[in-house]
Amino acid sequence: MLTQVRTFTPLLAACALVGSTLGLIAGPAHAGTLMLGTYPDKLFTIDDVTGAVKDRIQLDAGLPVSLRLSEDRKKIFATTITTSGVIVLDADTHKVLTQFSLNTPTERYRFNGGVPDASGRYFYTTILRTDKLVDRYVVSKQQFAVIDLVQKKIVRTADLEPQDDALAGGYRAPMMISPDGKTLYLFKDKVLIVDTASLKVVDRIDVQKADATGYENVAFGGGVEGLQLTTPNELVSLFTASDPFVHNKIFGLGRFDLTARKFTFTPIGPITNQISGLEVTPDGKTAYTVATTGTTGNKRCEFWKFDLTTLNLADKQEFHCRSRFTLGMSQDGVKLYIYGASYDIEVYDAASLKYEKTWDLGADATMAGMVALK
Repeated sequence: MLTQVRTFTPLLAACALVGSTLGLIAGPAHAGTLMLGTYPDKLFTIDDVTGAVKDRIQLDAGLPVSLRLSEDRKKIFATTITTSGVIVLDADTHKVLTQFSLNTPTERYRFNGGVPDASGRYFYTTILRTDKLVDRYVVSKQQFAVIDLVQKKIVRTADLEPQDDALAGGYRAPMMISPDGKTLYLFKDKVLIVDTASLKVVDRIDVQKADATGYENVAFGGGVEGLQLTTPNELVSLFTASDPFVHNKIFGLGRFDLTARKFTFTPIGPITNQISGLEVTPDGKTAYTVATTGTTGNKRCEFWKFDLTTLNLADKQEFHCRSRFTLGMSQDGVKLYIYGASYDIEVYDAASLKYEKTWDLGADATMAGMVALK
């Protein structure tokens, strides 16, 4: 039986929390490596102290659209849109271990990332398949798919049920897998609980229907990049909610226990136009996101810093906006990065939220995400 726990705890208003501080992350910063995708077909590794590009890894499979570090931090998994490719790299040496494409002259696949199992043999994702026939193209329903990284092909598929296929998120919805590899989690308007043996949905968490009085339409607010594992079994993400009368929107933090299948949600304060991205420090005590208000000429962007032990907004700081960008963090949690859809990375100090410098990549970075390595 799936247990749903939703806790609504009144917190101080966001404006009253501005100016309060968190303890600085202990220990001196040390050099690490960042990996991100660039157009048209490369992965770059970057020294996170100097900003120098160390490796330019050529991808035969094309343009990278997702990056994911395995839970044991030994492998990096990338997917591409050009040829529906899958690439596995060694996290220490950055060498390509496996690289292949799923597309054939008569078959095309569309998917965006996925999740490996603990063995590293299988990669779980959701796909749309297009078959080229003599007189027409046939597009499949949205499907769960298991990719065998040794055989380099899809070995199992299962159509999503109509009620699940209709949920927002499509094949871009983020995924997680339980530590024992028996349960897959697909985060759409509802959280789908999937048995990996049968690829069937065995349960659903309807996060939109809050049990507490006065809230409705609870939904993910952080997008794909907003899902973070704070421990091997717990996931944290940003959510939005509103009341059923004047539809006043708020945001809050939600937690999923992947083993116990419990969901908790705590509202924090009024929402802005957009809240996106969530980066959690290695100790799981602090998180950062970006809040945006206004559009075009009057657009305004701020870092928001959360104390995850008290679920309070601890600090915020305005920074120079871009039309499109992604939030990243160094592997030690000391630096924040604004990057993507541009040729540079802007570096900010996580403790003070102040701008420090800009690194020139000499290449256009994709929105595939960033992997921070030691």
